[in-house]
Amino acid sequence: MTLTGRHIELIGIGGCGMSGLARVLHARGATVSGSDTVPSPITEALQQDGIEVSTDQSVAGLRPDIDLIIATAALPANHPVLEGAASRGVEVIRYADALGRLQEEAFGISIAGTHGKSTSCAMCCHALVHAGLAPSFIIGAEVPQLGGGSQVGEAKIPIGPMAGLPGLMVAEACEFNRSFHAHRPKHAAILNIEEDHLDVYHNLDGVIQGFADFAQNIPDAQQGGRLLIAHEGAHRREVTRGTTARVETFGLSGEADWSITFKVDSRDVELHGPGTHLRWRNLMPGEHNALNAGAAAVLALWAGADSVRVEEAMANFTGLSRRTEFVGTKTLSNGEVRVWDDYGHHPTEIDRTLRALRAAEDPRRLVCVFQPHQHSRTRFLLDEFASAFSAADVVIVPEIYFVRDSESAQDLVNQHTLVDRLRRRGTDALATNSLQDTVSLLDSVLRGDDLLVVMGAGPVGSVGPTWVQAS
Repeated sequence: MTLTGRHIELIGIGGCGMSGLARVLHARGATVSGSDTVPSPITEALQQDGIEVSTDQSVAGLRPDIDLIIATAALPANHPVLEGAASRGVEVIRYADALGRLQEEAFGISIAGTHGKSTSCAMCCHALVHAGLAPSFIIGAEVPQLGGGSQVGEAKIPIGPMAGLPGLMVAEACEFNRSFHAHRPKHAAILNIEEDHLDVYHNLDGVIQGFADFAQNIPDAQQGGRLLIAHEGAHRREVTRGTTARVETFGLSGEADWSITFKVDSRDVELHGPGTHLRWRNLMPGEHNALNAGAAAVLALWAGADSVRVEEAMANFTGLSRRTEFVGTKTLSNGEVRVWDDYGHHPTEIDRTLRALRAAEDPRRLVCVFQPHQHSRTRFLLDEFASAFSAADVVIVPEIYFVRDSESAQDLVNQHTLVDRLRRRGTDALATNSLQDTVSLLDSVLRGDDLLVVMGAGPVGSVGPTWVQAS
């Protein structure tokens, strides 16, 4: 992907992945500008880095010298700015296509899965940086230890058994709209596979086929292609049937090629693999994060990272934004409330996170604020959502965060639908009409020694800090 001298416009530049891509392209010599619907701290930071950002997403707002447009996956194909650019002869590609082009010129590493992509990707990049391998990376979340969610690394791998090969380019591979089919990794991981994005895939078989198609993008074993896939929970036999890459498995089973053991109380993790035995103590709670860390460690080792440096990196990884992130403590008249925030918006993510935090914190009560993400996901997985909160004593559900849904889809389900289903299962559940109402309700619901966990992929992340800081 020749970048020098090109003027690239990113539509939807305010997202974590798109903003990271903008920085990588800018650092590699392209003239980069972009637009998003509203200003945000992300767009302000881009402007401070010398990248022009506008809120004008009209055809008239496109600069005449633009020769490539990169659009976020969420932007519909019939968006006026995309159609207008195409009519002017400007090349239009999607975010994932741009990642794929960058990986073709590098040593690509992609991490896929229904859950844990951002966390495992951040852990892997932290290990690669700590080991001195200077990777480029784009992660869909902010990682304080890495200085953000993106980095431009060395053009060649600087040290280790693969020194001199094209530099590492690490990215999480999102399955929405089959975006990850555009990735071109040399090494890849599939962490898990479950029903999700059923507005795209229709059923679990469709999801599995989507991951199988992704696996076929990995080069064959003779060309160095390697796939790490979960021993359990990733439908590995169906997914790997058509790939010619070298396949290894990871998981809690002793039969996995890379076997992981995890002690809940101490968070001690051990990784046993071919000629390898690593051990460390996870800072992030939960068995699911032990699996995320194990997969990240294997990918780092495959890329040539020293095993001691990998152990050190796993042990001191402090986390990333909105992934089981501690927000703070608020003192009430009858005790303290500790507050956590998490991006989880799929039933399995909710269940695992709440169980992990309940075990780690041992609160008197666990109160969860959950904002559903997408009406279609809520409707398709309604029963699964209703059974995902067994570790919570109280669940508060604000209005569903609207993403991509049609008006007819919005009419089929709302927050009251989920609350009603939760109550039928005996869960103490409450509905609110806004995030502001949710913050106000917390004052009457929470008591000393409670644990508050805020979950969801939308703006609900503001609830925890707002409540903690309010007098």
